[in-house]
Amino acid sequence: MDFIVNLRTFLAVARLGSFSAAAREAGTVPSVVSKRVSQLEHMCRAQLFERSTRGLELTAVGRTCQQKFSELLSEIEATIQSGPARNRLTEHLRIKCPTTMSIMHFSDILCDFQIAHPGVRLDLNLVDRSVNPIEEGYDIAIGALPTTYPQVQEIALCTLPRKLVAAPSYFDNRPVPTHPRDLSQLDALVFRASGNTWALSGPAGEVAVEVNPVFTASDTRLLCHAAIRGLGVTLIAEPLTRDAFAAGELIEVLPDWRVPELYLKAMVPERRMQSPAVRLLLDTLVAATQPLPPWDRA
Repeated sequence: MDFIVNLRTFLAVARLGSFSAAAREAGTVPSVVSKRVSQLEHMCRAQLFERSTRGLELTAVGRTCQQKFSELLSEIEATIQSGPARNRLTEHLRIKCPTTMSIMHFSDILCDFQIAHPGVRLDLNLVDRSVNPIEEGYDIAIGALPTTYPQVQEIALCTLPRKLVAAPSYFDNRPVPTHPRDLSQLDALVFRASGNTWALSGPAGEVAVEVNPVFTASDTRLLCHAAIRGLGVTLIAEPLTRDAFAAGELIEVLPDWRVPELYLKAMVPERRMQSPAVRLLLDTLVAATQPLPPWDRA
């Protein structure tokens, strides 16, 4: 069992980036975490971390071991949990989901799932960027950014429409844009993970423009709030703007131009597709997002 504990500790340090953070998560002290990692390094006959005053960084061997050990630990847990004495689903699932999506929609979906399957332990992390679920140790990573990863299977959930919006008052003292290139002259409220280049489609095709960010955030609710306050123009998920549109707090910018939709998806390491708990949660997510997404349901 010490070997398994050492594996878990190493993976936690690799994921969190420090002995102290891993110790807090495990409810122990950094010296114990350091000792467990040292024991694993001794067994591997290789250094897994570069230690310096700036912090910890995985060595080349450490990066290889992170993926291999994550796969090994998952297989060990799956074997234990599928034993003949088990009469209910029992597994520990690490899930990544964007902050706004989790709070507004997926929290109820995941709570309902755990109520139906109390033996499954859910560890939900709110992360507003694309992650490689293999490298960061997730069983399911939910997101809408188009990034793909090798040995990761993608399960389509639903489309995520987006809109370019601003407060009506923002244009009281400046001209309303008539072409995407005009956006470079406006104050942009930018979602950090999407970057500073916005693309819109019109009769002549797609136009990409580099915008001028004055407010950058990793949570789209903050961008929506900043837009309502008249700080600038933002490109965000359309469902998030509906109440503000109904109240007259936001208007659509460049309504004759189409913002490309994103597609919400669940990314799963191929090796985890054999897990009964993962497959059941995927079925639950698909049922909750198709044929209508959660924001279009009564």
